[in-house]
Amino acid sequence: MDHSNSHSASYAAAGVNIEAGYEGVRLMKKHVARTMIPGVVSDIGGFGGLFTPDIAGMTEPTLVMGTDGVGTKQRIAQLMDKHDTVGIDCVAMCVNDIVCCGAKPIAFLDYIAIGKNEPEKVATLVSGVAEGCVQGGCALIGGETAEHPGTMAADDYDLAGFAVGIVDKSKIIDQNSMKEGDVVLALPSSGIHSNGYSLVRKVFDVENTDLNKYYEELGQTLGEALLTPTVIYVKPALAAIAAAEVHGISHITGGGFYENLPRCIPAGLSAKIEKAAIKIPAIFSLLQREGNIPERDMYNTYNMGVGMAMIVSRESADAAIAALTAEGCNAYVIGEIVCGEDPVVLW
Repeated sequence: MDHSNSHSASYAAAGVNIEAGYEGVRLMKKHVARTMIPGVVSDIGGFGGLFTPDIAGMTEPTLVMGTDGVGTKQRIAQLMDKHDTVGIDCVAMCVNDIVCCGAKPIAFLDYIAIGKNEPEKVATLVSGVAEGCVQGGCALIGGETAEHPGTMAADDYDLAGFAVGIVDKSKIIDQNSMKEGDVVLALPSSGIHSNGYSLVRKVFDVENTDLNKYYEELGQTLGEALLTPTVIYVKPALAAIAAAEVHGISHITGGGFYENLPRCIPAGLSAKIEKAAIKIPAIFSLLQREGNIPERDMYNTYNMGVGMAMIVSRESADAAIAALTAEGCNAYVIGEIVCGEDPVVLW
């Protein structure tokens, strides 16, 4: 696309560099190209992203949509001047949500609000989004970068995204098939993922702390641990859905176990979770100790090592674990579904 005749000195004087925007698009194209999958109709730069989904074999194709952002985790990226991973978080927070009902993500769009448009930084942010799309099996078909001089500091940005998925209506995962005796599987997280970072930043006083300090118990620096990208569970989850009888999936995000597990559990049933069975990453122990945070608050804020919980029939639990493991997700049993009025019981 030729932008050689596009220039506004007045707009530039107000702090918006449209040429920087064009350069950012040019730099990001190689990253976007990695995400192209069958069905993509349009290239970036148009007014809308076009996608023709493959609905072969579907009786009632149903679109599933989700949107989310990275939250204040991106402040860690800004402090460390490392911007190539938060895009993965952005994609993960969206596609992990829509796969919970059995949908396959097909398309993604991002939105970057930034104080000053630095093309290289924007392209680096988009490189992370593209990597997330590759991991999630969807195409990055569009987006927007908005320069906000005077309302954001030059180094600040906010990254958000929007995902579209598709599922045959008859195959949507809902609460109707869940029953007593079903097994609750943990799909391990990589750490804090992208929730609860306001508390993280307060506990570690990140504005005044050396994020490059190495911690033996973490096996890495604090900054590296805090910036570890959210796991994208799409491919393992879809493999388990194909191999086993899946009755519910919960993406464990902000609100932890107590807020997210009940979203996939019907009235009259309860998820009985054995805390001793949960494999808790070291970052949570450090966070709890440094912040003197009550255990109940930890489980009501963080994933505690369980980025996604999957509820399957007892008879197909082994098949589900095998399918998840084959996709690199070392799932394991943390509980079962029982009769009860409390949606979640941790013991």
